[in-house]
Amino acid sequence: MVNTPITSFQEIETEWESVLQDSPADTLFLTPQWQKVWWDIFGEGQTMCGFFYPVDDDVAAIASLAKSGNTISFMGSQDTFDYNDFPIRLGYEEGFYKTLLECMDEQDCRRMYLFSLRDSSPTLEVFPEMARNKGYTVEIEEEDVTSGISLPETWDEYLGLLSKKDRHELRRKLRRMDTQTDWKWYSVTEPAQVAKRLDEFISLMRQSRADKDEFMTPERERFFQNITQRMAELGQLQLYFLDMDGSTVATSLCFDYGGSRLLYNSGYDPQYGYFSVGLLLNAMCLRDAIDRGLTYFDFLRGPEPYKAHLGGQQRSLYQMVVTKS
Repeated sequence: MVNTPITSFQEIETEWESVLQDSPADTLFLTPQWQKVWWDIFGEGQTMCGFFYPVDDDVAAIASLAKSGNTISFMGSQDTFDYNDFPIRLGYEEGFYKTLLECMDEQDCRRMYLFSLRDSSPTLEVFPEMARNKGYTVEIEEEDVTSGISLPETWDEYLGLLSKKDRHELRRKLRRMDTQTDWKWYSVTEPAQVAKRLDEFISLMRQSRADKDEFMTPERERFFQNITQRMAELGQLQLYFLDMDGSTVATSLCFDYGGSRLLYNSGYDPQYGYFSVGLLLNAMCLRDAIDRGLTYFDFLRGPEPYKAHLGGQQRSLYQMVVTKS
């Protein structure tokens, strides 16, 4: 069978999800649902040029790609996709990468930009040598870091994984909240509830850091509105809030996928910084993930210190540029 162009995200949704679940690259950001929301908002000025790679009447890999000028790149962007890659069933990597290089020739592109690759990606391990052997120039550099922690079965076991200092600090902060304030945390999950309270989330996110305020352009705000609705419809969203003495002072947006909880973004009112309300709500998101039997908590990209204080182990993300010599 010849490669088949992808012209919409719905046409092979079932096959796409099947390949993704069988692939080491499996992540929420590579689902057709996530990618469709992104494309509908940010796709202007680009051309969809992806394809699916068939073997024996089945789909073995997905290439979700966009073309702008003479550059082909992954669908998505670094500020909305924490991870990116090609979903490939095990054993089909070399055949797919060969086809990918042929696609680059057919599209008359001089440059392929592949970003947000995890350090374990076959795209980092196998593809560069194949491309160089075909005469391409390949440049790889570290793009960012990401953090996460494998979750034990209980909160007490989790506390035991932290360093003595971090465990002491977390317990001290929780005691201070218990003794000096009236506080509670909770999540909303239904699409209507999420839509009703998303403005609070965005407001607290903006307040918490200047760079988050700058990040939240009207276009990105629309993305947050649409992606939270879609993920809530799929039952994969938890929007957390922390109330203190009658005021909502912190918020965290999480997605649950494949046994993992992904902490996508968060915010808090700096007036309550003394009580570390942002860190504590993130800790409660993690505690809730343990209680629900999830096995991994992903803090996603960024080197923020609180991630290490909550036990996150850091790994690198890479970007690759493949250029015709």
